[in-house]
Amino acid sequence: MPPVPVQPSADLPAFRAALLDWYDAHRRTLAWRSGPGEAPPDAYRVWLSEVMLQQTTTPHATPYFQTFTARWPTVSDLAAADDGDVMAAWAGLGYYARARNLLACARTVAGEHGGVFPDTEAGLLALPGVGAYTAAAVAAIAFGRAANVVDGNVERVMARLFAVQTPLPAAKPELRRLAGSLVADDRPGDWPQALMDLGATVCRPGRPSCERCPLTSWCAGFRSGEPEHWPLKTKKTERPHRTGTAWVLRDDRGRVALVRRPDRGLLGGMTGLPTSDWTGVAGDPSPPVAAKWRDAGAIEHVFTHFSLTLSVRTATGGGDFLWMELEPALSSLPTVFRKALERAVA
Repeated sequence: MPPVPVQPSADLPAFRAALLDWYDAHRRTLAWRSGPGEAPPDAYRVWLSEVMLQQTTTPHATPYFQTFTARWPTVSDLAAADDGDVMAAWAGLGYYARARNLLACARTVAGEHGGVFPDTEAGLLALPGVGAYTAAAVAAIAFGRAANVVDGNVERVMARLFAVQTPLPAAKPELRRLAGSLVADDRPGDWPQALMDLGATVCRPGRPSCERCPLTSWCAGFRSGEPEHWPLKTKKTERPHRTGTAWVLRDDRGRVALVRRPDRGLLGGMTGLPTSDWTGVAGDPSPPVAAKWRDAGAIEHVFTHFSLTLSVRTATGGGDFLWMELEPALSSLPTVFRKALERAVA
């Protein structure tokens, strides 16, 4: 029998005090976060960091955040940026539709709100590309609103705290409801950051460090003796596999031939190598221009919804392409194309 969940809400002040005291002693220093006693961070920085963190880790997102804020220090600066420059700076963060939404949101804030983000969840939700999580995070952290901010770290903490028996992803509404029961007006910006820090550093995936957790007195997962059992997860279906060919054409100056991908679809609007369609069917696709193409091996890449084997072929020639020097291409292309280009020049 699973343990009967304890009810932190029955002693909410003590529960919240325990976590906030822990946060005051152990808060992480992050590029987008204010320090103890400082004013809340600018909404632009909160919004930008949350968009970047949606599909990657803090260590991976940090240099991108620093590059963006150095190059475009305000939302109005970002709104005025060239689409191609932003897409190139985003390369490596994945989900390029988010980069397009980033620009659309920045331009709406600059053009319709005078460069100032709305300070309520409802106002933030009305912006392009801003979902419930991002709106709640910006409202709480930047504007001090008592909002229910629930990311993967918070879901894991709730699942263990209450020993939730519904597996993910079906458990998401229940986990959100439980997290909402713990929200209060006291320190609304620090509260979600404390929960997220706890999930990232103590209540981690796999085996949590319960000996360092301030919430064990309330945690049903801890009381069970097997906190790593939660959250329960539905077995994932096997990721489909696709194949394709990337064509690495270089001119007599060593420049690389690139193309602009269609706005819609995977890696939409990005600059990339010419490729065949990515299908599950083997074949010998036609190259983009006639040349003496040579086999340069293959690379493997994993997207969220499928894995890809991309054969790489190289040649020297010319044509109507976007031509870029090798080093800038290697530093600005999306990861899958960078891998293929590295294979071609190895």
